[in-house]
Amino acid sequence: MTPVTAAERATPSISAYGTARTTVAGTPLNAEELRKTHAYWRACNYLMLGMIYLQDNPLLREPLKAEHIKNRLLGHWGASPGLAFTYIHLNRLIKKYDLDMIFLAGPGHGAPGVLAPVYLEGAYSEIYTDKSEDEEGMREFFKQFSFPGGIGSHCTPETPGSIHEGGELGYVLSHACGAAFDNPELIVAAIVGDGEAETGPLATSWHINKFLNPVRDGAVLPILHLNGYKINNPTLLARISHEELDSIFRGCGWTPYFVEGSDPESMHQAMAATTEHCVSEIRKHEQEARKTGVAARVRWPMIVLRTPKGWTAPKEVDGHKLEGFWRAHQVPMADVKKNPERLHQLESWMRDYKPEELFDESGKLISELKELAPSGGRRMGANPHANGGRLKKALRLPDFQQYALKIDKPGAVQAENTRPLGAFLRDVMKLNMKNFRVFGPDENTSNKLNDIYTVSKKFWIADYFPEDSDGGELAPDGRVIEMLSEHTVEGMLEGYLLTGRHGFISSYEAFIHVIDSMFNQHAKWLSICNHLSWREKIASLNILVTSTVWRQDHNGFTHQDPGFLDVVVNKSSAVTRIYLPPDVNSLLSVANHCLKSENYVNVIVCDKQLHLQYMDMDAAIAHCTKGIGMWDRACNDQGSEPDVVMASAGDVPTQETLAAIVLLRKEFPDLKIRYINVVDLFKLQPSTEHPHGLSDGEFDALFTVDKPIIFNFHGYPWLIHRLAYRRTNHKNMHVRGYKEQGNINTPLELAIENEIDRFSLAMDVIKRVPKLQRIGAHAMEKFRNEQIACRNYAYDHGTDKPDVAGWKWPD
Repeated sequence: MTPVTAAERATPSISAYGTARTTVAGTPLNAEELRKTHAYWRACNYLMLGMIYLQDNPLLREPLKAEHIKNRLLGHWGASPGLAFTYIHLNRLIKKYDLDMIFLAGPGHGAPGVLAPVYLEGAYSEIYTDKSEDEEGMREFFKQFSFPGGIGSHCTPETPGSIHEGGELGYVLSHACGAAFDNPELIVAAIVGDGEAETGPLATSWHINKFLNPVRDGAVLPILHLNGYKINNPTLLARISHEELDSIFRGCGWTPYFVEGSDPESMHQAMAATTEHCVSEIRKHEQEARKTGVAARVRWPMIVLRTPKGWTAPKEVDGHKLEGFWRAHQVPMADVKKNPERLHQLESWMRDYKPEELFDESGKLISELKELAPSGGRRMGANPHANGGRLKKALRLPDFQQYALKIDKPGAVQAENTRPLGAFLRDVMKLNMKNFRVFGPDENTSNKLNDIYTVSKKFWIADYFPEDSDGGELAPDGRVIEMLSEHTVEGMLEGYLLTGRHGFISSYEAFIHVIDSMFNQHAKWLSICNHLSWREKIASLNILVTSTVWRQDHNGFTHQDPGFLDVVVNKSSAVTRIYLPPDVNSLLSVANHCLKSENYVNVIVCDKQLHLQYMDMDAAIAHCTKGIGMWDRACNDQGSEPDVVMASAGDVPTQETLAAIVLLRKEFPDLKIRYINVVDLFKLQPSTEHPHGLSDGEFDALFTVDKPIIFNFHGYPWLIHRLAYRRTNHKNMHVRGYKEQGNINTPLELAIENEIDRFSLAMDVIKRVPKLQRIGAHAMEKFRNEQIACRNYAYDHGTDKPDVAGWKWPD
C-alpha cells in the first residue's frame, strides 16, 4: 500500500490560506476605506516587529545595522498580527456606532498586537509621555518591550486598556463576562487564543452565555483566533473539521460566524462585514429584551477567525516554513544581530510595510490614518472600564453590628459562624443592587449564606422545571452567580472588580486550591498596579474559605486541605491579608473591614458549622482591630511571668486550646498560663516584612523571650514557623496543625489524629514546662486514657462523647 503524504492529508476547509471564506457575505469597505484600513494594519505590524527587534533607527531612516538590534530578542510574533487586525476592525465600529467597548487579549504573548494600536491611537503616549508620538518616542516605545526596566510580552497592568494579562491562559471569557455584568452598554471583545482554548478554565467558560442578562448586562463578543499552532505543536481546534467546530459552539449556545483566510483585501472586507453583523445582532437582542423587560436566554454571536500563524511574515527561512507554522510563534528570526544575511532579510520584511508612507517626518502616524481610531474615552486603550477604579463607587454598607450575636457568657453557646454573615451580605446586596454581587461554585446554601436569596436569587436564564420553584432560588434577574467551576466564578468576580465594582466569593476550603494560580495572577496584577500612579484602586478580592478541614467528618480525607493559606503567603505583603475569626462577631467585623478595603486579596477562613461563641460585638471589634491579643479570661499569669504561652488561630484550634487550658488549670492550679488568640495571621510576621506585622518588641511582650509556646493552628504547622522564624523566641515555639492524618472521623477524633486536640496540647505543655516534667506523669497518663476513651466512643457510637461535643468554657 502506498503511504499517504502529509500534503494529501491536508484538509482545504481548515486551511488558514487563500481568499477569505466567511459566513457573512458583503464588502462594506469602499476602496478608500479598504486602503486606509490595510495601511493602518501595516503600521501596526511594523510597530510589532520594531518592538521585538529594534533598539534604535525606529523608522529605518538609515540602513539597518547590527547595532540597531536588541542584544537579546524576546517576544512573540505569532498571534500578534491577528490581534491587531481584530483591534482595527473593532475601532471602525466604535467610531461608526459610538460603541462603548474594551478589548481583552487571551493569547498570553500577544502584547505587540495590542500595544501597537494602543500606541497609534495615542492612549499610550498620554500616560507614558516619554513614549511620545514621534521618532524619539517610538525609539523608547520599541526599546522598553521585553527589556530590563521595561514591560513584559503580555498585556500587563502597564498596558493601557488592559484588564487581562494573559500570563496564565484560560480566563479571558470569564473576565469578560464579569466586566459585562451590570454594564448594559458595554461590549467586551474577548480574543480567545486557540492554545488557550485547550485549557480547562477556558473550556468551562464557554458557558458564560447562560449568565448574561440582556436586559441589564453588557455583551461579550468572543473571537476565537485559530492561528493553528502553540509553541511547537498544532492546536486541537484548528485541526478538526469546520462542521465539528461549528457544532461545538452551537452546542455551547453560541451562533458562530467564520472568517478564514490570508488574502488581506478579502479578509478586511470579511472581517468588517462579520464584526458589523455581530454588533448589530448584539444590539438587536439587547433592544428586544429591554423593550419587553423580559430576560430570556440569547444565542449570542461569536467569531471564529482563522489566519496564518505569524501572518505577513516571510514564507520560509533557510528552507523551513515560517509563516503559517509554529516557527513563527516567538521571535521568527533570532540570529539577525550576528547574521548579515538574516539582518538584510529582516530589513526587507520591515520595509515591505512601507513605513515612509505611514509616518510623517516627525514619526507620527499620518493624519488620514490617525482619523481611523476613536477619540477620548472611546479608544479601547483609554476606556475607563479598563481602569475600573475610575468608575468605582464606595459600597453602601449597613451597620454590621446590627447582625451581632448576643453573647452573655463567653464560650457558653454555639452558633453557625457564617449564617449571620449571610444576613449581612443580604443587606449589602439590597443597598447595592447595581454594583455588588456574590459568587460561588454551587455552595452558598451549603455555606449558610442563603439569607441573601431573600433579596436576590441565583441567576438562571436556562430552562426551568416545575420543581425548581420549591427551594431552587432561581430567577432571571438574580444577582448571585453560582456555577460548579471555581475557575469561572472566580474569573467573573475578578472581571467585575477590575471594571470598578464589588463582590464576595465563598468556597469549600479543600477546593479553593482550584484557583491557586488564578489568585497568583490577580495578586501579581495588584502588586504591579500599586506602582502605577495612573491605575486607580479597585475593590479588594474577598474570599471566604469555609467548610474547613476540621469539620469534614463525612467527606473525609479528600476534603481536608488547609493549604491555600500557604499559597497566599507566597505573594507580596502589599496585597495579601489572611484572617481567621474564631466566632460570629469577629467574622462580621472582619467581613465589614474587607468589603471597605481596596487593592487587596482578603482571605477569610471560618467554618460554617456550629461553634462556640466567645466575644460580644464590642470585644470582637477591639480584638479584630488589634488582630492579635490575650484573652484575659483564659489567662492566669496577670502580674507574673507565665510558665507557658498557649496560642491559637482558627475556630476549632481555639476551642481545643481553651479546653486544654481548662484541663491544665484543673490539674495544676499554680501553673501560669498566658493565652493569645490570632485573627490576623500576618501579625506573626515582623513589621519589616508585612505592614500588619508586630514589631519585635511587641511580639516579645506577648510571647515572651524564653518561655515555651504551644501554638495551635488551623492549617499546616510549618506555615507558622515560616512567618515567625525570625522572632526571638522562635526556638521555643511548638506548632500543632493539620498533618495529613485522618479520614472519616468525628471532629475530636480528627483533631486527635493531627494532635491539635485538648489532650495532646495539655500533654505537650507537660513535656515543655520544666517544673511539670517532674510532676506531670499522672496527668499525662490521665490525658492519654481520656484520649483513648474518646477514640473508642467515636468508633462505637459514630459521634464524640457528649461531654466533649457539648463542652463549654467554664466559669
